[in-house]
Amino acid sequence: MSESDNQASSVLLPSSSVAVFSTDQKTLEAARAVEGDWRFARVDLQVEEGDVFTAIESFKASGSPDLIIIQTEKIDDELPGQLEQLADHCDEGTGAIVIGPDNDVALYRQLIDMGVSDYLVKPVETNFLADVIAKTLIEKVGVTGSRLIAFVGAKGGVGASALAQAVAWGVSDSLGQKTMFVDMAGGWSTTAVGMGFEPSASLAEAVKAAEEDNEDNLKRMLHQASDRLSVLATGGEVMLEQTVAADQIEALIDMLMVKYPVVVVDLSHGAADLERAVIARANHIIVVTTPSLPALRLTRSLVQEIKDLRGGEAENVDLIVNMVGMAAGNEVSKKDIEEAMNLKVSASIPFAAKAFMGSESASKKLSDDKDGAGIVSDMLLPLMRKILVLGKDDGAAAKADAGAGLLGGLISKLKK
Repeated sequence: MSESDNQASSVLLPSSSVAVFSTDQKTLEAARAVEGDWRFARVDLQVEEGDVFTAIESFKASGSPDLIIIQTEKIDDELPGQLEQLADHCDEGTGAIVIGPDNDVALYRQLIDMGVSDYLVKPVETNFLADVIAKTLIEKVGVTGSRLIAFVGAKGGVGASALAQAVAWGVSDSLGQKTMFVDMAGGWSTTAVGMGFEPSASLAEAVKAAEEDNEDNLKRMLHQASDRLSVLATGGEVMLEQTVAADQIEALIDMLMVKYPVVVVDLSHGAADLERAVIARANHIIVVTTPSLPALRLTRSLVQEIKDLRGGEAENVDLIVNMVGMAAGNEVSKKDIEEAMNLKVSASIPFAAKAFMGSESASKKLSDDKDGAGIVSDMLLPLMRKILVLGKDDGAAAKADAGAGLLGGLISKLKK
């Protein structure tokens, strides 16, 4: 089995788009069922009843997807010309798979030579179709990583945990991303209270399951907060002893990021070496502080340490100033904060004690409160959209590196 075959069967597929055109009801049903495969959480799959001419009309008005799957019931000398018409309306680099009625080796070789990725013979089963699509996308786009977003508070009591939980809910509910939430605080974790569950495991047990590659055990440690939000239900360990080493946390993160497009980690009250390990690995870091002088002094030191840990740069580090207005006469202004930190403030969140206390104490989403809903929609989600768009840009870069490929090859050969 090739490396792309291994990856196709074991990893979350990159952010990408696939369009399927068929008039065969069994093929249409198989294609629609592919969405149930966990690997396709980031794949935009469009299934339409039609043929190559339907696809041509569809792409006249809009850009083409990363991969097109066309089923034809008739194999004749006109097929290459029809594919040429389709290529004229597709972007460079678009991939193609053809499904046909006959097991024709000569036709297979002809299509492959034209730049088509694969030729399948109907009927096609869901599992087989999913594997073929997965392999094609990985060969074309590459394996782009999920987004690991770390929240860290400059000091205790700044609201980093509440904001991390609100972001996890918002990304899963409002942005539709399959999300995992992890709290690194061990026995100090308050996530169980805020998200309404009883801790069923410890970080040490979760790490052991990851090191043993035991997905079934790890799955039993999850709290399913919603269809798209899972929470690692840890917090059952002792408070005054660290049970997990920094090098062990890597295996856990690796396993989670294979399964989930977005992993949100709350580092509040986590052990220092665990914080360092996650910060060094994270795609994006959210530093939470308040506009008080003591918090900001610690924030400046923390941001500098994060820069040192990540090669001296503050790229992909965002600063959220929480509880603005709690003590207006004693607060540092946004302008002065940005000058002192040499870092833009990504969000200034007003003091909303009722919303945050209700969320933490009553196991409610921050967005369930009117003031909290505004904070999530107007301040947190725009930041998350920016971060997730960066993830799509990574995919675009991998796509560009992959070269024309597939239908791109077909386009270039036909146009010559």
